[in-house]
Amino acid sequence: MLIGITYDLKVEYLAKGLSDEETAELDSEDTINAIVEALKKQGHAVEKIGGISSLVLALSNNKKWDLVFNIAEGLKGFSREARIPALLDAYDIPYTFSDPLTLTMCLHKGITKKIIRDAGLKTPKFVVIEDINDIEDINFAPPYFIKPIAEGTSKGIDYTSIINYRDDLFTHVNLMLEKYKQPVLIEELMIGREFTVGIIGTGKQAKAIGTIEIIVDKSKIAEGYSYEAKQKYLETVRYVRVEEDIALRCQELAIKAWRALGGRDCGRIDIMLDSNDEPNFIEANPLAGLNPVHSDLPILAKLYGYSYENLINMIVESASKRIVIRQD
Repeated sequence: MLIGITYDLKVEYLAKGLSDEETAELDSEDTINAIVEALKKQGHAVEKIGGISSLVLALSNNKKWDLVFNIAEGLKGFSREARIPALLDAYDIPYTFSDPLTLTMCLHKGITKKIIRDAGLKTPKFVVIEDINDIEDINFAPPYFIKPIAEGTSKGIDYTSIINYRDDLFTHVNLMLEKYKQPVLIEELMIGREFTVGIIGTGKQAKAIGTIEIIVDKSKIAEGYSYEAKQKYLETVRYVRVEEDIALRCQELAIKAWRALGGRDCGRIDIMLDSNDEPNFIEANPLAGLNPVHSDLPILAKLYGYSYENLINMIVESASKRIVIRQD
């Protein structure tokens, strides 16, 4: 197949004056090159496209691909991850990973949790704060955990994210509203073990490929798997393959959540245990990072015996089922 690859390069946005935190979700050249090499090893012809501007230009010149491997995160707005998939849908070009609806829903953590809750799945109590006065609507007791509603890579999560007293909410939530220019999610704080489950496939064909526990050295990073912890993961984080019964319980929850949200091809579901050791849905990652060294999903895959090339091949095989052979 001829496979195009769409992406947003971090270095390009850094050159425009954006900060490391603002570009934290964007990809490195190492990630793009690793995906390209994995695809070529599978016998595919690969063409680097780039971001949405490059894609628009290519499409206007009648460029076509059998499949687009899309990992473009976008930069601003609740639908930033959905822009390229929506454009590819308009041109009837199949692509990897979830459709615009799922990507937009999952980026907005409040909407995601409402869907999960309505599906009858466990998730921490929560409220979405759009205005500072919405704090009055909170009907559960502290401690709380706060984070921006639509950021990834744990952006906005630091030592101020854990709020032990209700009276402290106003100051910290107000600062977050002002900094990130988006609503804030307030959850009941989960204090149990933290896991992530890797998913491959779509709908009824979706399956879990493994569960890993994320163990953060709390003596170095008190708030857990935060933005800082991810930047310093070699010093602060251990990723451990889980084989005990809890792994299967996490996988059961993850698959149900993945299907409820309409996830496609590949992704991750983050889970934490509550005070009763029951798995709770935390977040969905339908466009999970694919850096071969430090992204959670490739780390998980490697711990379960899947090479990076295996992982990329499984993604392509899943997405290829949506390719329609046309008779011109």
